[in-house]
This record gives sequence, C-alpha cells and structure tokens, in this order.
Amino acid sequence: MARGDARGTTGAGRGRRRTERPVPEGPPTLATVAARAGVSRQTVSNAINNPALLAEDTLAKVERAIADLGYSPNLAARTLRTRTTRLIGLPFEPAQEGTANALMDRFVHTLVEATREMGYHVLLFASDPEEAEVGYERMLRSTAVDAFVVTDTYRGHPQVDYLQQRGALFVAFGRPWSHDDDGEPPTHPWVDVDGAAGVAQATHHLIDRGHEVIAWLGWTADQPIGEDRRAGWMSAMRGRGLSTTRLSVRGDGTMEYGRRATHALIDARRPTGLVCVSDTVAMGAMRALHERGLVAGRDIAVTGFDDSQVAQTVSPGLTSVRQPLEEVARALAHRLELLLGHRPVEEPGLLLQPTLVVRESS
Repeated sequence: MARGDARGTTGAGRGRRRTERPVPEGPPTLATVAARAGVSRQTVSNAINNPALLAEDTLAKVERAIADLGYSPNLAARTLRTRTTRLIGLPFEPAQEGTANALMDRFVHTLVEATREMGYHVLLFASDPEEAEVGYERMLRSTAVDAFVVTDTYRGHPQVDYLQQRGALFVAFGRPWSHDDDGEPPTHPWVDVDGAAGVAQATHHLIDRGHEVIAWLGWTADQPIGEDRRAGWMSAMRGRGLSTTRLSVRGDGTMEYGRRATHALIDARRPTGLVCVSDTVAMGAMRALHERGLVAGRDIAVTGFDDSQVAQTVSPGLTSVRQPLEEVARALAHRLELLLGHRPVEEPGLLLQPTLVVRESS
C-alpha cells in the first residue's frame, strides 16, 4: 500500500473527492485537525510523530490544518509516550530585602526564548537558599522536569552535589571555582561571567580619570563571586602602583550596608572613588553622598556592577559593569540541548567577558 491515509484519497473511495468535515468550535484538538484536513486522527498523529510514514501531499495537508488551527500536541500525552516532560526547572529564590537588582529578568527572558526554540519550556519553582534540596527533590520525585538550570554555583555548593548524587541532568550559571579534592576538574557544564575582569575595567576607568584613593565596597568573604570581583579591584590598584590599605570593606550587600560603609570610608580615608560589588551597594553609597551634600561623579566617583534598570534610571546615571546575560542564557540552552540529546559537551566551561557602561556617576 502506498504511504498515506488508508481511508483517504488512496484505496477505497478512489474517484470520490472527500470534502472537509465541519470543524467543532473550541480549542483545537487532534480530532479537529483531522476534520479540517479530511483525514483520520491516526494520520494526524503520524504527521506529528512519524511524518516519514505519510505521503508528501497528505503530510502537507495535515501541516496546513495544524497551522490554520494553531494546534499544539498535548503535552501530557507526549509525556506518557516519551517519558519526558519537555520542561527545564529553574529555581526562583525570594527577593532579598534592601536590594535593588532585577537583572535576572534579562537572563530568564532569554532562557525562555532559547529553550522554546528547542521545544522545551522553563518551569520556575520555589527554592529556599537554606534548604535548596527541598525544591529539587519535589521536582525529581514528580518527574516534573527533564533537567535543571542551577544559578550562583561554586565547588561544594549543596545544589550541585545533590543533583550529581541523584544523577540529574543540569547546567550551571556560575563556575565551580576549584577542582575536586583529587584534582579532577568538574564535569558538569557551566557558563559564567568574569567578574574580576569587569571590576578591573571599572577601577582602571577611575584611575584613568585621575583618581588614586579608590575604595572597594564588597560582600562578605564567604562569597566566592564577591571575592572574585574584589580581586579585580586589587589587581588593578596594585598594577597601577596604588595603595589598597584600609580601603576595602565587606558587608551583607544591602543598600543600608553601602550607605553606612560609605560614611565610614569618607571619615577614615576620604576616597575620591568607590568601586562597588553590585548596583545595590552603589545605590547605598550614592544615598550616603546625598546625605553629606555630595554628588556622585562631581565630588566622589561611584561605579556598580550588573547594570540594572536602577543604574540606568537613577540621577546621576550609575556607571556599572554589564553582564552579558543574554549570551549566558543562550550558551546554557545550547549545553542543555547537548545533554538532553545525549551528545558530548566539548566545552563544558565557558567564561564570558562583561563590559563597562559609563555614565555620569564616574
């Protein structure tokens, strides 16, 4: 028998032209597509899952009906058939009080678009930093996702260790920071941004503007991302022959910390420039300057990190290091596609370079 619908234009009924059956109202289904195309539901199923079984004209007719009706295959049925959900889990942590950043919006938007092109969807799930495994365990027990995107990772991070022990597929936004105890490099795919290079750009920018007493406002020492950014400030200052003595402070990363730290630095060292670990801390620094009757950029230069929407709208505009979050998301999606297709990831680790966006604050 030739390929095609056995009840259609081939076989019995030849010579009598079939007409399109009335299409019921409501959301399109397999049955409504079959009615629009004038074929059986099995033929529509073959067109979606095994198109090679159909003759070209039959396949084209079904595809036109699918496009006309805007039909999407039933996800639940596909899940039962393939044992996959076509979903990528992304943990979503609660907002931290006293912070101003919303840069993850750029990352999530691009990740959603990139995975959609792969035929997948992103599923957000609640994750408590103190009990990160709980959210992952729920997803794994319900087989709700095929893989995960993990954020802010480092060697020994509980999320990474947990997922590796469970044999779950995942990619990480954040480098591992070190090898295993046996000296072996990490095997999971990751993409990160070179924070040290970004902060070094900001520091060199201030030095080139004539600043010599430049302070660093960072996070607590137990945060590898913050320490990496601090290393960029240190290397730039020392590379230009400038002192860093009593010019480095650490704290919890809130706006209030940035405000208090700036007052303390002005009283102790009177810096002419402030390089901040984040835009949130920079906002606190600019508030402190305002409380003293000073203006960022005119009296003391201030730079941030993340190039958040706040940095772009505050007055004066905040000079900030911009992370290539869209590129990070696309690179992670590519690695996910390789993992899910059981193909090797030739370049498991990728370190991207940020750029400095200069505005009035410096």
